[in-house]
Parts: sequence; C-alpha cells; structure tokens
Amino acid sequence: MKVDIQFRPGNSAAKIELAADEGFTAQAGSMIAMSGNMHLETTTHKKSSGGLLKAAKRILAGESFFLNHYTAKGDGGEVWLAPTMSGDMMDYDLDNENLIVQSGSYLASEPDIDVEMGWQGFKSLLSGESIFWLNLKGKGKVVLSSFGAIYPVQVNGEYIVDSGHIVAFNETLEFEITKAGKSWLQSMLGGEGLVCKFRGKGTVWCQSHNPGSFGHNLTPTLKPRG
Repeated sequence: MKVDIQFRPGNSAAKIELAADEGFTAQAGSMIAMSGNMHLETTTHKKSSGGLLKAAKRILAGESFFLNHYTAKGDGGEVWLAPTMSGDMMDYDLDNENLIVQSGSYLASEPDIDVEMGWQGFKSLLSGESIFWLNLKGKGKVVLSSFGAIYPVQVNGEYIVDSGHIVAFNETLEFEITKAGKSWLQSMLGGEGLVCKFRGKGTVWCQSHNPGSFGHNLTPTLKPRG
C-alpha cells in the first residue's frame, strides 16, 4: 500500500496505490474515485467479520457505523480518498504500537490495524470534546485527516495543547485536563478554558483549526429554514 497525499495542506486528498490482491480499510463515504478493477466490500468491522458491537462503539467515538474494504484485482489499482472537512492529511506507520486518535480524524488503514474505541474518561467531556477516542493498534500504515494544517509536536516532559486541536498522540504520553492560565478566571476570560497537559515522551499531532469553534462561530450566521 502506497500513500501519496496531494493538494495539501488546505484541500488534501490521498492517492492509495495497491498491488495485485492488496487491500485496505477506509471510513465510509471517504472515497472520491477508484480504478474499475477495485473490489469493494462493506462491513461493520474487519473484512469478512461483522462486529456490530465494535461498530456501535465507533459511532460513540464520532465515526461511521460501516467500514469499506478495498481490494485491487488484476494488476493492481488506485483509490482516491478525502476527509469531510477541508484540511490536511498524514500517513503513519504503526509498528505493533497504539495510536490514540481524536474523533473524526481516522480515514484509512491497512487490514492488520485494529480500530477500537478508547475510553478517555470524563476529563475529556469536561474539555468540551468527546469522551470516546479511537485506539489504533497493530502493524501497518494508517491515514489520518485534520481540519486545517497538521503538524507534529515532540513532547519530552510537559506540553499543553487545546483539546480541540488534537489529531492524535502516542499512547506513551499521559494527559490530564487542566486550566490554561494561572487561575480559572484567567482561563475562562482568555477564551481557552480547559486544555490537555501531556506528560512523558512522544508525539502529539495537532491541527491548526478547531472544528468545534468553527461550528460555534458559523451557526449564528445560518438562517433557519422557512
């Protein structure tokens, strides 16, 4: 599986190239176009495996109920993918490790990657974000998306990130929800409120825009239906 991300960072799309009989799994509704010899199968979990409970858990994490499985026939082929939100994309090679992914950022992965719901506790709810994040584990390539540009932050000790700007982070990092300023009043008046404080050694991938803040600012401008 070869991933070629183009048109970044504002309107990224991923060209997935597959050898003969090679396949991958993608979020439902993410396909733009594909080769005519591509075989498509839709299930609630892994290929040839149902997993209704796991599909229901993904819904809690803000993902789709179904997953699409693509397999190249003949001499191979290609599939073009894009996320719902305008922004960047990244590919990452998992090597028998876990990657915690924020709701809505998972796009695709190789067949050996397990996509599970991860419980982050009520501390995530207090930050205004989902209390359920995705836990990607196994060995293989994954493709993630962001709202706006995506960039890595190397953590070695402590680092603070607004929860709405998190795309993913290594499981080696611990985190807690805390106030942004010296006091709760300063945090609220400064518009930051609660943030995620990471501890340890690892990488946090951030997105330049916050989907929640964008939706909040956009909603007052929408006229009600007549």
